[in-house]
Amino acid sequence: MSEVITRDGILQLVDEWIAAGKRVAGPSQAAPRAILYKRLASSGALLLDGFLRPRNSIKEFFFPRHEKLYTYRREGKQIGLEGVEVDDRPQLIVAARPCDAAALPILDHVFNWDYKDEFYNRRRANATVVTLACAAHDESCFCTSVGLGPADAKGSDAMLIATGDGAFHVRCFTDKGRALFEGKTQPASVEPAVPPAPEPKFDLPRITQFVATGFENPLWQSAALSCVGCGACAYTCPTCHCFDIADEGNAAGGARVKNWDSCQFPFFTLHASGHNPRANQGQRQRQRIYHKFHIYPQKFGEVLCTGCGNCTRNCPVDLGVLGVLTQVDHA
Repeated sequence: MSEVITRDGILQLVDEWIAAGKRVAGPSQAAPRAILYKRLASSGALLLDGFLRPRNSIKEFFFPRHEKLYTYRREGKQIGLEGVEVDDRPQLIVAARPCDAAALPILDHVFNWDYKDEFYNRRRANATVVTLACAAHDESCFCTSVGLGPADAKGSDAMLIATGDGAFHVRCFTDKGRALFEGKTQPASVEPAVPPAPEPKFDLPRITQFVATGFENPLWQSAALSCVGCGACAYTCPTCHCFDIADEGNAAGGARVKNWDSCQFPFFTLHASGHNPRANQGQRQRQRIYHKFHIYPQKFGEVLCTGCGNCTRNCPVDLGVLGVLTQVDHA
């Protein structure tokens, strides 16, 4: 039997978490035309409808843009090091889109490969992710092209599906999801309708075949002619995870930090000698597509993309992964 929860029930649940000192994040109005996933001070800031998807992704709640790894200080002729304690309080991510939650099991591979990232893993272990099924899509959405859908359960602990009358069907997939909604729902007599899905935008096997054999194809240069190398695609992508590690401070002390980076930046592969093996934007776009559809699948068995469309939606020239792959599919 299906279970439902009212809008007020969801808002009450959020306020209870916040009152208990736990962290809650969800879609919120950040500016007149910008909806972002943000930490919530109260349930009043949470959006449950009226938007397609936030402009950022939930990865920043597990893999922050800027993160201290440890601090250092000069002590005479010695250097003292001090570890940084990660904030791993329980956190609830509510009303995330399924294409955002689906990125988390994909990212788990790279953060647990040759080195287990303790900070990332602790945040993952203490998070509960509740997704909100997509009731609509736009021309930038292509989740079905990479094997997902508007109500896909991948990466979710529970899912909300709008009933159309102010309530939400609840689907629980994990023990964390069941614990969150225990005693909060009511039985429903009907099963939720499956939300409409976008039509596939490209043939994935054809894409993987092209990138496996077309490294020197001139299409990469022509496809990237409009790219300005701003990195908006990578910063708003749920699965992009490039980062740099640097020391920030001075001779007296400072911190070693991890900062987001992007393969679309000219300095990303610039050598100290001045040589850059990816000297133009075509080569950098090729690397982005190769990583997502060839290198990562070979290494971990999964495409590094969930089809959310953020890379195109946030691109100042409307390119993104979909723009490049559409050209590849018609090559």
